[in-house]
Formats: sequence, structure tokens, C-alpha cells
Amino acid sequence: MTAQSRVPSSSSSSSPHVHSPVPASPVPRPPSSATCPPARPVPPFAPLRVGRAGDRLRRAVRRRRRGAAAGLAVVAAVLAVGGTEARASRGSAPPAAQPPPAAVRLVSAPVRIADAATVRLLRPGDRVDVVAAERGGPPRVVAAGARVTQVPPAEQGVGDGGALVVLSVPRDTARALVGAGTVSRLAVTLC
Repeated sequence: MTAQSRVPSSSSSSSPHVHSPVPASPVPRPPSSATCPPARPVPPFAPLRVGRAGDRLRRAVRRRRRGAAAGLAVVAAVLAVGGTEARASRGSAPPAAQPPPAAVRLVSAPVRIADAATVRLLRPGDRVDVVAAERGGPPRVVAAGARVTQVPPAEQGVGDGGALVVLSVPRDTARALVGAGTVSRLAVTLC
């Protein structure tokens, strides 16, 4: 039986690519001496040692990594310990001491608050904002964070006159409170 009769005829008609039949015996090749150069003797050489060169490279990389890590550790220690002392030891002038801020002189300012019931809620030591409510404009804060120093007892016989409270404020704020109290009604909010 030949190689062509082994291939079914249905597969060759349905497939566009037709496979060539497999030959029964190998094809003879021309002698190798005609296509290759003549053989030459190989000179003797020392054996190659591949593993040792790779180990040397790995050891060199490890040494460099250790050196870089040691250098970074020294720099971190100097920065952590040295800080401003390191700057001073290098000859630069130490940082100049800042003078303390000027003390603001506080004065006691008696303020009449329009709502007497609100004043009864206040105790000495409370912090309040004083708000001036004017008829022609929006309310404005006259004193922010003023400390209550005294809450006098309620006056007998005073009708809608409000209640008095004594605040500890800077001198300029005390002037503003006196001016605002003459032209508008004052109220307080607890801070």
C-alpha cells in the first residue's frame, strides 16, 4: 500500500491545505564532505568555571549594599541626635531668642446687657462674646472671648434696663464697648 492511499480522500477535498504524503523511506543526502569545511583539530584550553564568577559578583553586590545601609544609618543617627546642636557646632550662630510678646494690659469694663435673664446664666471666669445689635445694620461682635470677672446682684426696681456684668478686656476693647453701649443694645454669647 502506498503513502497516498493512506490519506483519506474526504479530508483532502474538504481542507484547502493539502498535506503532502509522508515518504516511506528517508531521502538520501549528499556526502557531508562536499558541503562542510575540512575538520581541524581543537586546541587544548583550560576548563571554564562558570559558578565562581557569579559568586564573586554576588559578594560584591552584597558588600556594596551593606556599605550603603551603614552609611544611611550613620546619617540618620547624626540627624536624630545632632539637629540644632550640629548646626551650632559647625560655627553658625545659635538661633536668636525671641522676646516675649508685649503683655496686654487688661481693664475691668462694666457692660449693661439688654437681656437680664442671660446675665443670670453667667459666672465669674466664663468667656463671652459681646454682640452689638443696631437698628440700621447687621449685628457685630464688639468684644470676642472676654472673661467675666464679676456678676453684680440684680438691681431692685429697674424695669427693662437689662443687667450689669463686669468683663476683663484690653483697654481699646473697653472703649469700643462703652461706645457701642450708648448707641445699640448689647447681648452676650458664651464661648
